[in-house]
Amino acid sequence: MPFAPGGRGWRLDGALARIEAWLEGERDQLPLWLPVMLGLGIAGWFMLPDRASWTALIAAALGLALAGVAVGLARRTGFALLAGGLAIAGGCALAWAKAEWVAVPVLTRPVVAAFDADVERVQQLAAKDSVRVVLRPIAAPTLPPRLRVNIANADAPPGLARGDRLQLRARLMPPPSASLPGGYDFAITAWFQQLGATGKAFTPVERLSAVPDGGSLRERIGKHIRDALPGQGAGIAVALVTGDQGSVSEADADAMRRSGLAHLLSVSGLHITAAVGAAMLLTLRLLALSPALALRWPLMLIAAGVGAVTGIAYTFISGAEVPTVRACVAALLVLAGLVIGREALTLRLVAAGALVVLLVWPEALIGPSFQLSFAAVVAIIALHEHPRMRAFTAAREEGPLFRLGRNAAALLLSGIAVEIALAPIALFHFHREGLYGALANIVAIPVTTFVVMPLEVLALLFDLVGLGAPFWWATGKAIALLLWIAHAAGNAPGAVALLPGVPRGAFALIVAGGLWISLWRTRLRWLGALPFAAGAAWALAVPAPDLLVTADGRHLALRGAGGSYALLRPKAKDFVRDMLSEAAGIDDELADLDDLPGATCTADTCRATIRADGRDWHLLATRSAYLTPIRAMNQACAEADIVISDRRLPRTCRPRWLKLDKPMLERTGGVAIVFGENPTVRITKMAGDQHAWVALASARPRR
Repeated sequence: MPFAPGGRGWRLDGALARIEAWLEGERDQLPLWLPVMLGLGIAGWFMLPDRASWTALIAAALGLALAGVAVGLARRTGFALLAGGLAIAGGCALAWAKAEWVAVPVLTRPVVAAFDADVERVQQLAAKDSVRVVLRPIAAPTLPPRLRVNIANADAPPGLARGDRLQLRARLMPPPSASLPGGYDFAITAWFQQLGATGKAFTPVERLSAVPDGGSLRERIGKHIRDALPGQGAGIAVALVTGDQGSVSEADADAMRRSGLAHLLSVSGLHITAAVGAAMLLTLRLLALSPALALRWPLMLIAAGVGAVTGIAYTFISGAEVPTVRACVAALLVLAGLVIGREALTLRLVAAGALVVLLVWPEALIGPSFQLSFAAVVAIIALHEHPRMRAFTAAREEGPLFRLGRNAAALLLSGIAVEIALAPIALFHFHREGLYGALANIVAIPVTTFVVMPLEVLALLFDLVGLGAPFWWATGKAIALLLWIAHAAGNAPGAVALLPGVPRGAFALIVAGGLWISLWRTRLRWLGALPFAAGAAWALAVPAPDLLVTADGRHLALRGAGGSYALLRPKAKDFVRDMLSEAAGIDDELADLDDLPGATCTADTCRATIRADGRDWHLLATRSAYLTPIRAMNQACAEADIVISDRRLPRTCRPRWLKLDKPMLERTGGVAIVFGENPTVRITKMAGDQHAWVALASARPRR
């Protein structure tokens, strides 16, 4: 169709030509965006509140696909629009369908129940001195079909394993939602894991029958390691082999997180690579001992097959978590590339792994495990695919010291790239990020890969003939070195960066910018720095909350003049204190509201006055079940700007600004407030949210 020079059609045709030329230059990168678009549709389903919004997203995505058809499928622009639109629509529909497919009955209110149940999974919780079990109740029609219950170690039958049948009595509750804005929402995880309730067992817990082989292979290996390596290092050793981190003490787990070494405890790329590589190397060395086999048999093909079997077996032994599955898929693709003589360690490999995981587990997208593992791998490969990095790491004639220094520098650069990629994700989900991770990983990764894991494998192998003790002793010493690195890096001054909360919009800008930089190759890739920088600036500009209120109204943290926070209930448990500290973005102990200047507390109520931007804010909170005389309560409410209570307050209680009692908090969830001239309020629950786990919570009977 001809266009008049200077007309709108002529300009559109010119724009399409420029876009087409750019996409032609990026033709090898276009497939990488398929899992990104699929993930965009999945994320849209989780972020949008209701069916009308989900339907509108699918319709808009299909409209984008039709626009691609209109542009023309012979053009890369048209095909990209078609594929992207279909992927977005498919991602939203996939998440929606998966949520409906996994639906099971969920407990609607707390109950105390006695029942028999089969043990489906066992996890040790060293920090809580208890064991966590997933149970399937038997002949209990009033209970959900799948429960998660904690049993104190003193009450648990010895040698508890998968397949055992128990008789117990437990207090069960609906899976809890996030208690504070930006907090972990276990209700989503429970929905997709088909857990209908959580709870705690009472004594006695009786084992009616035991599985003859002592549980699954994973459980037997974990128990064997704990018996063979008693002490502090046993939990780390179990995590490295089986992926079960429940045996790691709270102090060691915190040190690993603060030092940026927590990824070593999650069986993922590092562990699968080490297992597959060791299996291939051992196979090649053994087969090469025979000249006839070395000359006549395809040793690389055989070794790749042994490596593939090893990787798959390790994945199932370690529980087949998302990072492990992703790493196993990637390893299989690498092996396939080696067999056919192709370069397999590329971003296409990562994209294929992401596509497999998202198609099977679309809910994994919103979890930190998926985001951290894929972000780390994308950062490393994108860095090493850059021409300058390829030139720097290319083999050359040089002395051993220069080679060692160059390899150490490459490892440090990789660590820095990974830290940049992971920091926004860690700050978004956990409100903290270790700053010395790049340096700590330079030592910790080689120690883990080339010392700890080989020693542990040798110890397990030699235990078959009763000679593993020396190897376990050496493993314990190596793990002690690893823990020393973690504690030294985690406890160093300025080791942890803290943020009270990263808005979803800021996080989305950072992710979009990072993907744009990582997945394109032409100069336009650097346009991604703009949204990345904008998102980072937005996140850093968010002020710390002045007041945090949990969803049940029982706990609050109030910010004092010096930036420290005070807690309403002095006897609050460590879990509550850690949760409030994390949401506040601080690494200090919480004080008691009784000791806060300007606060007056009794056994039943607390009053506090906080000054912000030249204005005094008056707070009233209840902290006991005893009722204050109605006249006194009404007067106290009238004198307060904000009133907080974990029970229903009378209608005559009318504060000047905000009333957060039980009925209001059931609608809003947890609350975070920033005082000032224009105060802002963040809440946990979206208005009109129709996701199944939220709809069930809203339908629960009020008490």
